Amino acid sequence: MASTWAKDRAQRFYAGVALFGLAAIVAGFSTTYFIPMARRTFAAPAVVHLHGVGAFTWVCLLLTQAFLVRGNRTKLHMRIGQLGLPLAVVIWSSGILTAAWAARRDLPSLGPIAETAFMGTVSGLSLFLAFVIAGYVSRRSPAAHKRWMALATIVLLWPAIFRWRHILPSMSRPDIVLGMLVANIPILVAMLRDRLRFGAVHPVWMLGGTFWFVEQGMEVALFDTHWSAPTGRALLAILP
Repeated sequence: MASTWAKDRAQRFYAGVALFGLAAIVAGFSTTYFIPMARRTFAAPAVVHLHGVGAFTWVCLLLTQAFLVRGNRTKLHMRIGQLGLPLAVVIWSSGILTAAWAARRDLPSLGPIAETAFMGTVSGLSLFLAFVIAGYVSRRSPAAHKRWMALATIVLLWPAIFRWRHILPSMSRPDIVLGMLVANIPILVAMLRDRLRFGAVHPVWMLGGTFWFVEQGMEVALFDTHWSAPTGRALLAILP
């Protein structure tokens, strides 16, 4: 099987994931961040901007790494890749602090829903970091490494894709349509690609994808229940 996955070297697919990510970020945050920033009407703590820059840098890093591999510049790819794990930690920590700020801001108007949304952000970002760590551990196995990093990127894009609801026609359940269907299309495409090109779906997509699908399903099932809001409230209480 190792020789089968070796054929996946220097493919365009992973650059495509990064390009899709850049488009998703620009579209999703256009009305809630980029345009208000240009108009100087957006006000938020510095950690919010840090998280935004970190997430954007992550997607650019994935794109750069994909092009370096295609250009057979493996050593430079490995040196630059050392930035990945520290950057992921910054994204994870700043993202949780950003979500805490947003939850406290929205608490007077949304009540427990704001605490529930915060809990979902924590679990999603924690899976992102876990996938990056898995990619770091498996860096000597290129087939697994690149898939863990691509999966982590897809998970990171969830907030951007969910914000497409601001530019698309109104829908009754954006959490299902955008959050669970559209946001997961890249994973399904990756699985189908593996199956058609290599004859099997790589275990990373099966294992990591299952964890992600279960997390999303639980988030939707427990949203605004007596389980999620108190947990989010407890986490908010211990954060600065």
